[in-house]
Amino acid sequence: MTSAGSGLTLLQTCALSLLVFTGASQFALVGALAAGGGAFTAAAGAFFLGVRNAFYGLRLSQLLALPRAVRPFAAQWVIDETTAVSLAQPDRRGARLGFVVTGLSLYVLWNLTTLLGALGAEAIGDTAAWGLDAAGPAVFLALLAPMLRTGTERTVAGLAVLLGLGLLPVLPAGVPVLVAALAAPAVLWAQGRKSAARGDVTEGDR
Repeated sequence: MTSAGSGLTLLQTCALSLLVFTGASQFALVGALAAGGGAFTAAAGAFFLGVRNAFYGLRLSQLLALPRAVRPFAAQWVIDETTAVSLAQPDRRGARLGFVVTGLSLYVLWNLTTLLGALGAEAIGDTAAWGLDAAGPAVFLALLAPMLRTGTERTVAGLAVLLGLGLLPVLPAGVPVLVAALAAPAVLWAQGRKSAARGDVTEGDR
């Protein structure tokens, strides 16, 4: 529904779900388009959120050791859930089974519910009138909140929010999301400087 409310057609919505099988990236792309952003900035934001899957793939490639011919197809299913299930298994056979079952079931259900949601959006007409344009950001925040467990993670999230909201009035739609991605390296750099300063003080005391 969120995608349809952003102006994407039924075919475009389903194609996005089939080809970009990662919820956070989909919501980021649709949210940027809904705000009036260009296709490039929307795709860039979705790309940055999906980078983590590449690191999952590095770990899973060693664990699953799939044949080369299968790897390009398996890469489509490298997401948070399949990675978690695979890593929780005691052996390679269990990891492969968990990966396939989790990936297949989620892929089918995700795309089925995408189709149903898009059909529902067409049936009710103007989704903005129902307030469904806020569904994407709300779902994204609901997914993100439980993951913020440490002080560093909360600091990064808070700085990203400040950057994103603060730059909305002055930058084109979609660009503030890209700038907000700088929150993570900025916080890590600040913490590194702080740790280095403490180390210098400790050495001076000695």
